Amino acid sequence: MLLVAQLDGFANGVKPAAVAEFLRDHGADVEVVDTYYLSRASTHAGSPATKLPRPGLRRLAIYAVEAASLLTRRGRFGRRRLSYYTLLADYRLRKSLLASRLPLDEFDLVVCEHPQDAGLLTVKTSAQTFYDCPNPWADELYYEGRLTERQRHKLRRLETALFEHVDGLSFSWESYARYAAQHYGISGRNLKQLNWGCTPAEQRAAFASPPRIVYIGSLSSKFIDLPLLARLSRLYPHIDVYGGPEPDPALGLNYLGWAPPTVLQSYQFGLITCTKDEIRRDGFSAKHLDYISYGLPVLVPAWRRHLDLLRGSVAYEEDTFVSEIEALSDETPWRARSDEAYAQANSLTWEKTLRPLLELL
Repeated sequence: MLLVAQLDGFANGVKPAAVAEFLRDHGADVEVVDTYYLSRASTHAGSPATKLPRPGLRRLAIYAVEAASLLTRRGRFGRRRLSYYTLLADYRLRKSLLASRLPLDEFDLVVCEHPQDAGLLTVKTSAQTFYDCPNPWADELYYEGRLTERQRHKLRRLETALFEHVDGLSFSWESYARYAAQHYGISGRNLKQLNWGCTPAEQRAAFASPPRIVYIGSLSSKFIDLPLLARLSRLYPHIDVYGGPEPDPALGLNYLGWAPPTVLQSYQFGLITCTKDEIRRDGFSAKHLDYISYGLPVLVPAWRRHLDLLRGSVAYEEDTFVSEIEALSDETPWRARSDEAYAQANSLTWEKTLRPLLELL
């Protein structure tokens, strides 16, 4: 089996690692191809050579497209109107390069984990193909301000054709599959949903007063809504923020840099923030599973739908944020919600959420 993924050291690398381990545990021979530094002279994080191109026409072309993509993000006009062309060029170049380098017919199953590489799955091969899509890409980019309405629909058509072409299709969370069915009109005939999973911690978080709140994860995307995170931090002073890149100091966040998931043992709530666009209302945050794996009740915006799928969630509006925390500031109600969260984590172990893959083996 061949697994193609971008192992960036953050959330993008978590599910591919879990998929590879799961398949190996069930007797599969798994080869992992990391495409995070596909165009670079070195694939080792921290090496200066990761900033340099690797020889070869297609790799140099990808490197040039990546550089152009960075330039399009600097101005609103370029970000909204020119990103589409660099994204499409990158998609096609990656497909061509990977198809020329990987002997697809030597594998029984080819899995792609990220949209930039997923064009590989449309190459003619005798192998079964499986696309474990993080979320609908065209709409993700549109709400991030990187596509016009017309470009969004063009990319949707390309993405929908991919969804229908592969032998198996999944998303990072089942609500994204519902979103794709409603907004993209996919048939769902090949859907084999693999929800995000977790590994419940042996040592759970403990109650403390006043409750401390943790935010851990990416701080780079528009959908995270850093201004909301800043306003919540002003409402409640016991919020610590971990992740990257470093946010603007003007936001006033109590930013503590990077930390491993074990830091969650020291807190009483996990925090999620997100924008109110449609894909985020139906969306999912990987950090949610990190939080509940330590038994943390999770503060989630009330505009996020399908919270019934994740017990231990505490829905909040901005003006109810403090009162929701106060309602769980005594140990008995906090413990009850913590138990719900940890029980949910135990029902979402990787061994359980990835089981549909066995059908493809």
